Amino acid sequence: MAQAALALEDGTFFLGEAFGHRGTVSGEVCFNTSMTGYQEILTDPSYRGQILVMTAPQIGNYGINRDDVESGHLQMAGFVVREASRVASNHVATGTLSDYLDAAGVVGISGIDTRALVRQIRTHGAMTGVLSSEVLDADALVKMAREAPPLVGRDLVREVMPEGPTDWAEPLAADAQPMPMPRVGGDMPEPHSFTDEKHVVALDFGMKWNIARHLASQGCRVTVLPGRATAADVLALKPDGVFLSNGPGDPEVVDYGVATVRELVGKVPIFGICLGHQLLAQACGAKTFKLKFGHRGANQPVLDLSTGKVEITSQNHGFAVEEETLPESLEVTHRNLNDGTIEGLRHRTAAAASVQYHPEAAAGPHDSAYLFSRFREMMA
Repeated sequence: MAQAALALEDGTFFLGEAFGHRGTVSGEVCFNTSMTGYQEILTDPSYRGQILVMTAPQIGNYGINRDDVESGHLQMAGFVVREASRVASNHVATGTLSDYLDAAGVVGISGIDTRALVRQIRTHGAMTGVLSSEVLDADALVKMAREAPPLVGRDLVREVMPEGPTDWAEPLAADAQPMPMPRVGGDMPEPHSFTDEKHVVALDFGMKWNIARHLASQGCRVTVLPGRATAADVLALKPDGVFLSNGPGDPEVVDYGVATVRELVGKVPIFGICLGHQLLAQACGAKTFKLKFGHRGANQPVLDLSTGKVEITSQNHGFAVEEETLPESLEVTHRNLNDGTIEGLRHRTAAAASVQYHPEAAAGPHDSAYLFSRFREMMA
């Protein structure tokens, strides 16, 4: 097997086996605790500019298929696993993980102690790293990592947002529908049928496709606009509601998005997810900060303060809203049970709400899918 190496800016060095594409890439090294869903993770635009470590011991065992994608192409710079499966054990698989990475230009490394790497990140925080199958010298790679641009201050949204407007009509697949919860007494609710169509304008800062599928399944006509669209562009379409999507990078540099949201608050119902949550908070006067190592995985516990229920959620973010800066106009609706950070906000007087996590899952549990129904109720 060809070799590959990973070096962090603090001097940490790992030598392993190369898989996927051959090359040299830099990016912030972060980790995800999901055991499945690697194809959805690989195609999530929020990972732009990052080298991702998977904590599950083997990745790729069910191969690659045509359905488990969340954008038009792979987004991250590099992929790190303990063991990369060389076979695809699934009847719908169309190829292996290594071939998938190679075709998309994503550099991979396997055969390293990912537990030690994650412990280093958890102890010292997310760091810039360099992953290479071309340069294996530790000193050279550490030097490259220290000279590489950090994630903070970079506007990665411009690299993943669409060029122009599009219409989205694809609903959730039958096997991706959230399971209905039984009513008191054990009887199951009837499937909801929508008699009135709502028009949602989705501002795409790097949106996962499953978000648009959820909106379509709520009986919404979805128009997708690039995240650089102005408030005038949005209001000209006469939407019933505006959705603010997830996206990569530092939310503080997406000033054009903040300006648009600031003009829209109070004029049209708004729902934001992840980066959209941070943009709504900034538009109302709050600030964001960088988490030590972020929240990434499909098993993050969140408390809904209005119901007292705990939801297991899918998450992918390295920044959060700073609670001390919250204006009077915003109230906290959800809280992370691991570190207490804000996971949801609601405007006190305007129809606007947001969550830091991913209720659309893909991959992950469906505990929070009800939030799309809440958004539709907000528009009504």
